[in-house]
Amino acid sequence: MTSEEKTKGPASYFPSIEKKYGKPIEHWMTVLKRAGPLKHMELVSLLKSDHAMGHGHANALVAWFLSKQ
Repeated sequence: MTSEEKTKGPASYFPSIEKKYGKPIEHWMTVLKRAGPLKHMELVSLLKSDHAMGHGHANALVAWFLSKQ
C-alpha cells in the first residue's frame, strides 16, 4: 500500500478538466448550480452544448455535483 491514495471516481478527472478548460472545478460547480434542478443527462448536455465540453468530463462533473446535493 502506498502512502498516497490514488484519486478515484469523478474527481480523478478534475486535474485534466482544469487543464483543458482553464477554469477551476468550483467554476463548473457554480455553472451546474445556476442551471437549476435538471436531471443528470440534462446537465451533461448543458456542459457539452454551452461550454464545448467532452462527454466524459461533463459526466464526471455532473456526477460529482449531484453526489454533493
